[in-house]
Amino acid sequence: MSLEKERYADVIVDVTQASMDRSYQYRIPPELENKVRIGCVVRIPFGNGKRSAEGYVLNIGTEPRIARDRIKPILEVPDNRVTIESKLIELALWMKTTYGSSLNNALKTVLPVREKEKHAVREEVSLVWPEKKTRVLLEQYTRRHYAAKVRLLTALLKTNELEKSYVTGTLKITPESLRSLEREGVISVRSADLTRTPDDLQEPEEKEEPCILTAEQSRVCSGILREWEGANRPCLIRGVTGSGKTLVYMDLMEKVLKEGRQVILLIPEIALSWQNVKRFRSRFGNAVTILNSKMSKGERYDQFERLKKGEAQIVIGPRSALFTPFPELGLIIIDEEQESSYRSENAPRYDARETALERARIENAHVVFGSATPSVDSVFRCREGRYAGFLLESRYGNADLPAVHVEDMREELRHGNRSILSEALRKAISERLARKEQTILFLNRRGYSGFISCRSCGEVIKCPHCDVSLTFHTNGKLVCHYCGYEIGQVSRCPSCGSPYIGGFRAGTEKVEAELHRFFPEAGIIRMDADTTRKKDGYARILRSFASGEADILVGTQMIVKGHDFPRVTLVGVLAADLSLFVSDYRAAERTYQLLVQAVGRAGRGDLPGEAYIQTYHPDHYSIRAAAKQDYDAFYDEEMLAREMMHYPPACNLLAIHGSCADEQRLVVAMGHLKRYLIRNQSRDTVIIGPAPENIRKIQDIYRQVLYVKEPDEERIIRLRRLAEKFIEINSGFNRMMFQYDLNA
Repeated sequence: MSLEKERYADVIVDVTQASMDRSYQYRIPPELENKVRIGCVVRIPFGNGKRSAEGYVLNIGTEPRIARDRIKPILEVPDNRVTIESKLIELALWMKTTYGSSLNNALKTVLPVREKEKHAVREEVSLVWPEKKTRVLLEQYTRRHYAAKVRLLTALLKTNELEKSYVTGTLKITPESLRSLEREGVISVRSADLTRTPDDLQEPEEKEEPCILTAEQSRVCSGILREWEGANRPCLIRGVTGSGKTLVYMDLMEKVLKEGRQVILLIPEIALSWQNVKRFRSRFGNAVTILNSKMSKGERYDQFERLKKGEAQIVIGPRSALFTPFPELGLIIIDEEQESSYRSENAPRYDARETALERARIENAHVVFGSATPSVDSVFRCREGRYAGFLLESRYGNADLPAVHVEDMREELRHGNRSILSEALRKAISERLARKEQTILFLNRRGYSGFISCRSCGEVIKCPHCDVSLTFHTNGKLVCHYCGYEIGQVSRCPSCGSPYIGGFRAGTEKVEAELHRFFPEAGIIRMDADTTRKKDGYARILRSFASGEADILVGTQMIVKGHDFPRVTLVGVLAADLSLFVSDYRAAERTYQLLVQAVGRAGRGDLPGEAYIQTYHPDHYSIRAAAKQDYDAFYDEEMLAREMMHYPPACNLLAIHGSCADEQRLVVAMGHLKRYLIRNQSRDTVIIGPAPENIRKIQDIYRQVLYVKEPDEERIIRLRRLAEKFIEINSGFNRMMFQYDLNA
């Protein structure tokens, strides 16, 4: 082979995140040309001696990084050596190509952190002698006044085994006394590895018999199994709140585990892990573990060790748990699949749902999505036939859906009520307190970004070009974050002339103070980012509320998803409009989802539920549909709006995010990029912006965004690659960061 055609492979030996920057280059011999590919296992000469090692190919190119005569050849490509690392590297390559990341960033996202942690060791003191013989010795020690040995033997006769720290600390037994008893053969002192267990796994297992599925749940399970045996399309379960989707998940898991394969269950927030882990451990015991960012390094290390030994077959966790290195992955379940937390905000800006589909393809596994309020994108794919859809239309146990009341806060203002709580909701809370029932109050602050609205008539100041709200900036301007349109601040409503126009400023602390004012006798718990900072914050608050220590739980979106409290009979949604008019084309969809999820927390036990939605826009289609839990009515109106404005899933939308310490340089560079894309666009392409991001500056770094709308998916990916290349080869983009979001 001529030198011009010679190819080289970058190989890593230790597949961990820490080693990504330490790859070694090897020459690909002609006889292995067709065998070496990214992700495959190769045997290579390693070190100065004759030692060889196995490594993984990260990249293939034609440029040597060192002198050609110093580059050693790959020795062989072992046949049929497909490892979990190979599969994860292949997944990382797909993420790089799909989301516009560097391969290094993709690999660091996908490959597990395996920082070597010391094993935790537990020393145990055990009784060796039989009980009868020990009691005789105890009598001798008592007569001789050997107080320390008497304390120890008395304690060991009760439990037979004690932690050494308890023996030396609480019982105050000296090392010499222990050595003396050990020499006589009365006791043994030994060390054992201790598994550091996360808080969510420390509660004792409450074993339950598998629940009997309803006819509707059995029909869904059977349909999904038929799909697995046939086309194996992704399956979407749409079930009303409280319909028992979790029982369906468990039944599917059972079948996969019996095949000797493993399961990943993704949940949108760590706050949901406590109840999820409790339920799944009651069915599957120690086969269940968790992985999340709240765990210590030692806990994560020990759980990875359990996975490696095959001691756990089910992992529950948020987005990053998708990359659990299971060797025989059989099923990925994504609960509450509509949640935006499944999208990463760091490069690569991957969507865990799309990435789960690719991992399942690589590993021949199944994917099941579940939600009471699935994303418009997923239902669109169901209607196109790309996903298989299944419905659960009844609550488990034939419980009724809660009665929903929509409270018009404009009327409250007209009647002189300027409180956060409507009169009707206040009365309903009083009734629950009298009946010793519980209430959840949800402050809908999701995506809050300072939009301006009129409290008298409900008018929202919107962009005339993009049909999204204008966002208030500290410089007094109202700005559209899609196209850059801006106007000055307004002091009176342009529709009705009212001076009651501005942004919503209430937070959970203000709501809590208001509740204490109205209901001084009530026990109130607040759950938000401030009260859950500590490692066990979520579980501590949820346990407290579940055990009845409080009458009212008030919080943000983390309290309305997936939780099941049988004594909650009232849910109040405060300020439903806050998510309805944020500067985001998905605002109506996210509002509908949040409201349905919130309402669904009421009446999940034997007692009937009731919900109050407080809003300045009672006639908006998302609020009307949420009050009736009518997904189809919402979907039809929402898709009509998406088609008119060319938003996903009716059209593809690429967001190009740029950031730089010099704002003027960034504005100029984004302008150059736009003009370059215009030269390469098709007849149907629409390019919007550039405009300031929702948050214009973070830590002295300025941020801008450029949007590209294009009906054809291949063309929009081509435009993204052209943008990457243009940025890479032009010096005007130096010292700038760029990230790409497709259909975010």
